Amino acid sequence: MPGATARAAPRATQRRPAALGDGDAASPAAAAVGLLWHAGSVTTALAEEFETHRPRLFSLAYRMLGSAAEAEDAVQDAYLRWGHRPHPSGSGAGAEREGIEQPAAWLTTVLTRLCLNRLTSARARRERYVGPWLPEPVLTADGALGPLESVEQRDAVSTALLLLLERLTPVERAVYVLREAFAYSHREVAETLDLSEANARQLYRRATAHVAAPERRFSAEPERLRALVESFLAAARDGDLSRLETLLAKDVTWSGDGGGKARAGRRPIEGRTKVVRFLAGGAIKFAGGMDFQITEVNGAPGLLIREDAQLIAVATFELRDDVIAEMRAVVNPDKLAYVARQLAGERL
Repeated sequence: MPGATARAAPRATQRRPAALGDGDAASPAAAAVGLLWHAGSVTTALAEEFETHRPRLFSLAYRMLGSAAEAEDAVQDAYLRWGHRPHPSGSGAGAEREGIEQPAAWLTTVLTRLCLNRLTSARARRERYVGPWLPEPVLTADGALGPLESVEQRDAVSTALLLLLERLTPVERAVYVLREAFAYSHREVAETLDLSEANARQLYRRATAHVAAPERRFSAEPERLRALVESFLAAARDGDLSRLETLLAKDVTWSGDGGGKARAGRRPIEGRTKVVRFLAGGAIKFAGGMDFQITEVNGAPGLLIREDAQLIAVATFELRDDVIAEMRAVVNPDKLAYVARQLAGERL
């Protein structure tokens, strides 16, 4: 399938992990990992083997959850199960894992089910979320979400697509991500999710119908989008409202995600006139003391905004007919933590 991320080999002889309960998704991963090491239940060899799978697992979990923080937690929970799987002889957790002939496939199955549990609880939280909810941004130039060399690969991690995936049920989302991003066959999807192949096909058709909705917009090539973002930034810095208007679609929308923890509108701002008025009254007014950097965010040129060297916002843009049709800014400090760590060069 074009644009697919590298995946595990087919699992014809793969032993399934046990089904996960609803309480499995909320384990305190970081603390538990430390306990596992001290208890000696995760050997260096097992840990090193898991680390070879971590980037792919994070890429899967992020596409499933739309949250870098939750994706990291889900991957760590998968790590706990990797280390705690008992040896059939009863010699203890973390011994040789007989029956796991394809570790990548086993981990994918475990992680997907963990993500399904998390998605169920996340829906309830997002219904109570203050203001618009947006996916957490991720810097992708360094391959954090896998190779993004084609239009399809970039679109697969775009803010626009991640928002569309929110329309799907958790199982529909899992089916779609495994098929589109990891090129799983319908049979493999069915095995991973414990479905019949016919049901997996039906769920995939339903998911693609939602995601391929008429209002879906595809961004231009990165070079064109970057040029428009540069023009937008220059016009905003200069206070050139007339120039700004020429860069925006008539029905442009601005959405800000503050989550009640940072100043942001509780509703999207719609229409060119209102958006320009908003920019003139707020964003442009205070832009003088801020630092702006254009960089790749979720597969496309985005904007990092700092104040006093601290990251305060990440903005992404979506084009239609060669003008900006959507602007989305994440200002919730909790949702900026992962990008801040990327910028600081931390090992993630």
